[in-house]
Amino acid sequence: MACLVHRLGPSRVFVPGVSVFRLLCSVGMEDMGLTMSRSPLERLDFDNVALRKLPLDPSEEPGVRQVKGACFSRVKPQPLTNPRFVAVSHEALALLGLSGEEVVNDPLGPEYLSGSKVMPGSEPAAHCYCGHQFGQFAGQLGDGAACYLGEVKVPPGPDPELLRENPSGRWEIQVKGAGLTPYSRQADGRKVLRSSIREFLCSEAMFFLGVPTTRAGSVVTSDSRVIRDVYYSGHPRHERCSVVVRIAPTFLRFGSFEIFKRADEFTGRQGPSYGRDEIRGQMMDYVIEMFYPEIQQNYTDRVERNVAFFREVMLRTARLVAQWQCVGFCHGVLNTDNMSILGLTLDYGPYGFMDRFDPDFICNASDNSGRYSYQAQPAICRWNLVKLAEALAPELPPDRAEAVMEEYLDLYNGFYLENMRKKLGLLKKEEPEDEILITELLQTMHNTGADFTNTFRSLSQISCSTEGQSEAEEEFVKKATDLLLEQCASLEELKAANKPTMDPRELAMLLSMAQSNPALFQMISDRMTIARQLDRLSRLKDLMETNQEELKTKQGEEWSHWITRYRKRLARELEGQSDVQAVQEERVRVMDSTNPRVVLRNYIAQNAIEAAENGDFSEVQRVLKVLEKPFSFQPGLELPAWVGWGGATEQGERDEGEEQQLEAASTSAASARDPVPYDSKPPAWAREICVT
Repeated sequence: MACLVHRLGPSRVFVPGVSVFRLLCSVGMEDMGLTMSRSPLERLDFDNVALRKLPLDPSEEPGVRQVKGACFSRVKPQPLTNPRFVAVSHEALALLGLSGEEVVNDPLGPEYLSGSKVMPGSEPAAHCYCGHQFGQFAGQLGDGAACYLGEVKVPPGPDPELLRENPSGRWEIQVKGAGLTPYSRQADGRKVLRSSIREFLCSEAMFFLGVPTTRAGSVVTSDSRVIRDVYYSGHPRHERCSVVVRIAPTFLRFGSFEIFKRADEFTGRQGPSYGRDEIRGQMMDYVIEMFYPEIQQNYTDRVERNVAFFREVMLRTARLVAQWQCVGFCHGVLNTDNMSILGLTLDYGPYGFMDRFDPDFICNASDNSGRYSYQAQPAICRWNLVKLAEALAPELPPDRAEAVMEEYLDLYNGFYLENMRKKLGLLKKEEPEDEILITELLQTMHNTGADFTNTFRSLSQISCSTEGQSEAEEEFVKKATDLLLEQCASLEELKAANKPTMDPRELAMLLSMAQSNPALFQMISDRMTIARQLDRLSRLKDLMETNQEELKTKQGEEWSHWITRYRKRLARELEGQSDVQAVQEERVRVMDSTNPRVVLRNYIAQNAIEAAENGDFSEVQRVLKVLEKPFSFQPGLELPAWVGWGGATEQGERDEGEEQQLEAASTSAASARDPVPYDSKPPAWAREICVT
């Protein structure tokens, strides 16, 4: 679509030969107004079942408060000044039966989709939940910035697959950043362009990667402003209030069931609805009946039904985190309040897609202990499931929950291996040695600092070893090695990556304390953190004693060794196959539809954010187009389109609310950078991006 921010004036209709007065009289003023100007968003068919089936807070008093005995509180979204679209997802809005183009051209669209105006049938509310944050029970949390608008009925004639994924027949829609709720705590309930664009783009990116996720329908920005200290450096600045529309069957989460928790033995906090066990049963009935109807139908015994429900949540969670690991996605804040009861990726904050492969990758700069690192995610999801099981007791007997949890690791490993075999093109046979081959691949990637996404994408270019090629084997291996060496890190990059994040004096003190006072050491640190720092020091020492040429030789040797094993394994795929060419073609097709060409790297999001903050929304829209086809090469969409301030590529993609006269110092930082292709390794400046 050419433009996403047209500001349309009132509709005008001209009928040749008919006086306007006679026309108005014959049609009727009121009817004509409805016919000509009714917003498509006013036609949405709301059916707000959650507010009818779950307890609603009787109080509507403003301000932050503890909410007892309720799952939702009614709220009033706070209007924005001059709201306008940054971007919309046509695919996501189609779930609601909306045309993205109609919504974009609707003068009321930005107001309705920012919460500035309330759509007919909408009943704004905020959800009450609790959560374990970084391992500690935090008590009442809730929707501090998100606002439930209601549930829209699925339009007629939906895809049967869609009904399987969302059997409730309704889509819950939320606006995130619409102002204060009873759960806003010390915050203001607002979001800014940075966080809104990141959530919008990643929600859609994950969907098109095939990863279960909540969706995002639009981003709206405004002339309303809030003060934010971006880097927590003591230098706050004004930023534009922005709102993202989120869509899912439900946004209920593990923490939704923690509102009944007794006082925590470590923090002393308890859930606001402690003792209200009847509400827990009510919530479970609602979730199972609405979103797990097959379980509801297949089990007449309540306990067996609840066990089956928990097992399904466990299975979906294991499958989800396996998919994260296979696309190099790190969530960043895997608290229990950020875990969907439907097994969806939920709440996009300081997430990150890995660039250089590092099992200890931490995308959230405030995660000092690495609790939510890339390699910790499967175990953390298991820990969160245990907390969910505790929250569901006594509806879910603890011994039955424990038996279910014993299945988790095998299920996760099964999903992970299934995905990894596709990524490596191992389709015809499943061999026990495959797990070793995958482990050695990841170890080689780590040792050489290889780019996660691009290395996997390159593997389909490595040919199978066939009969008659033995003499040319060395040449094939060298060609494949050169291909993968392009994705490896330089000496300087590896030195920077392996620099300890802990001050040497602090590390020395903790090592001494671990020996002399283990109890105190456990209170302020842990052995895993220290081991990571020591590993970095060891790697850095080795790197300091080598040069770029020696490093490249070593990297080449490591890759040659792995590629030789890989080609032998691929050769076994061809055993007993009559049509070798067809097998090879299928392998390439599956690999190229499993290993993405493009993911939402931080630098790609940052370029779009900086352009948008300077009033140019075209890069957000362009990135969305690229992410909608992550496995494909799209001619004309290889590079960012931004060319600095004033560089909107199409009329109407500039923010009309921005001042037209800017000082040179306000020019987007992106304009000073050479454009980098979306499918390239990140540029050097990307290492400076800090997400918290």
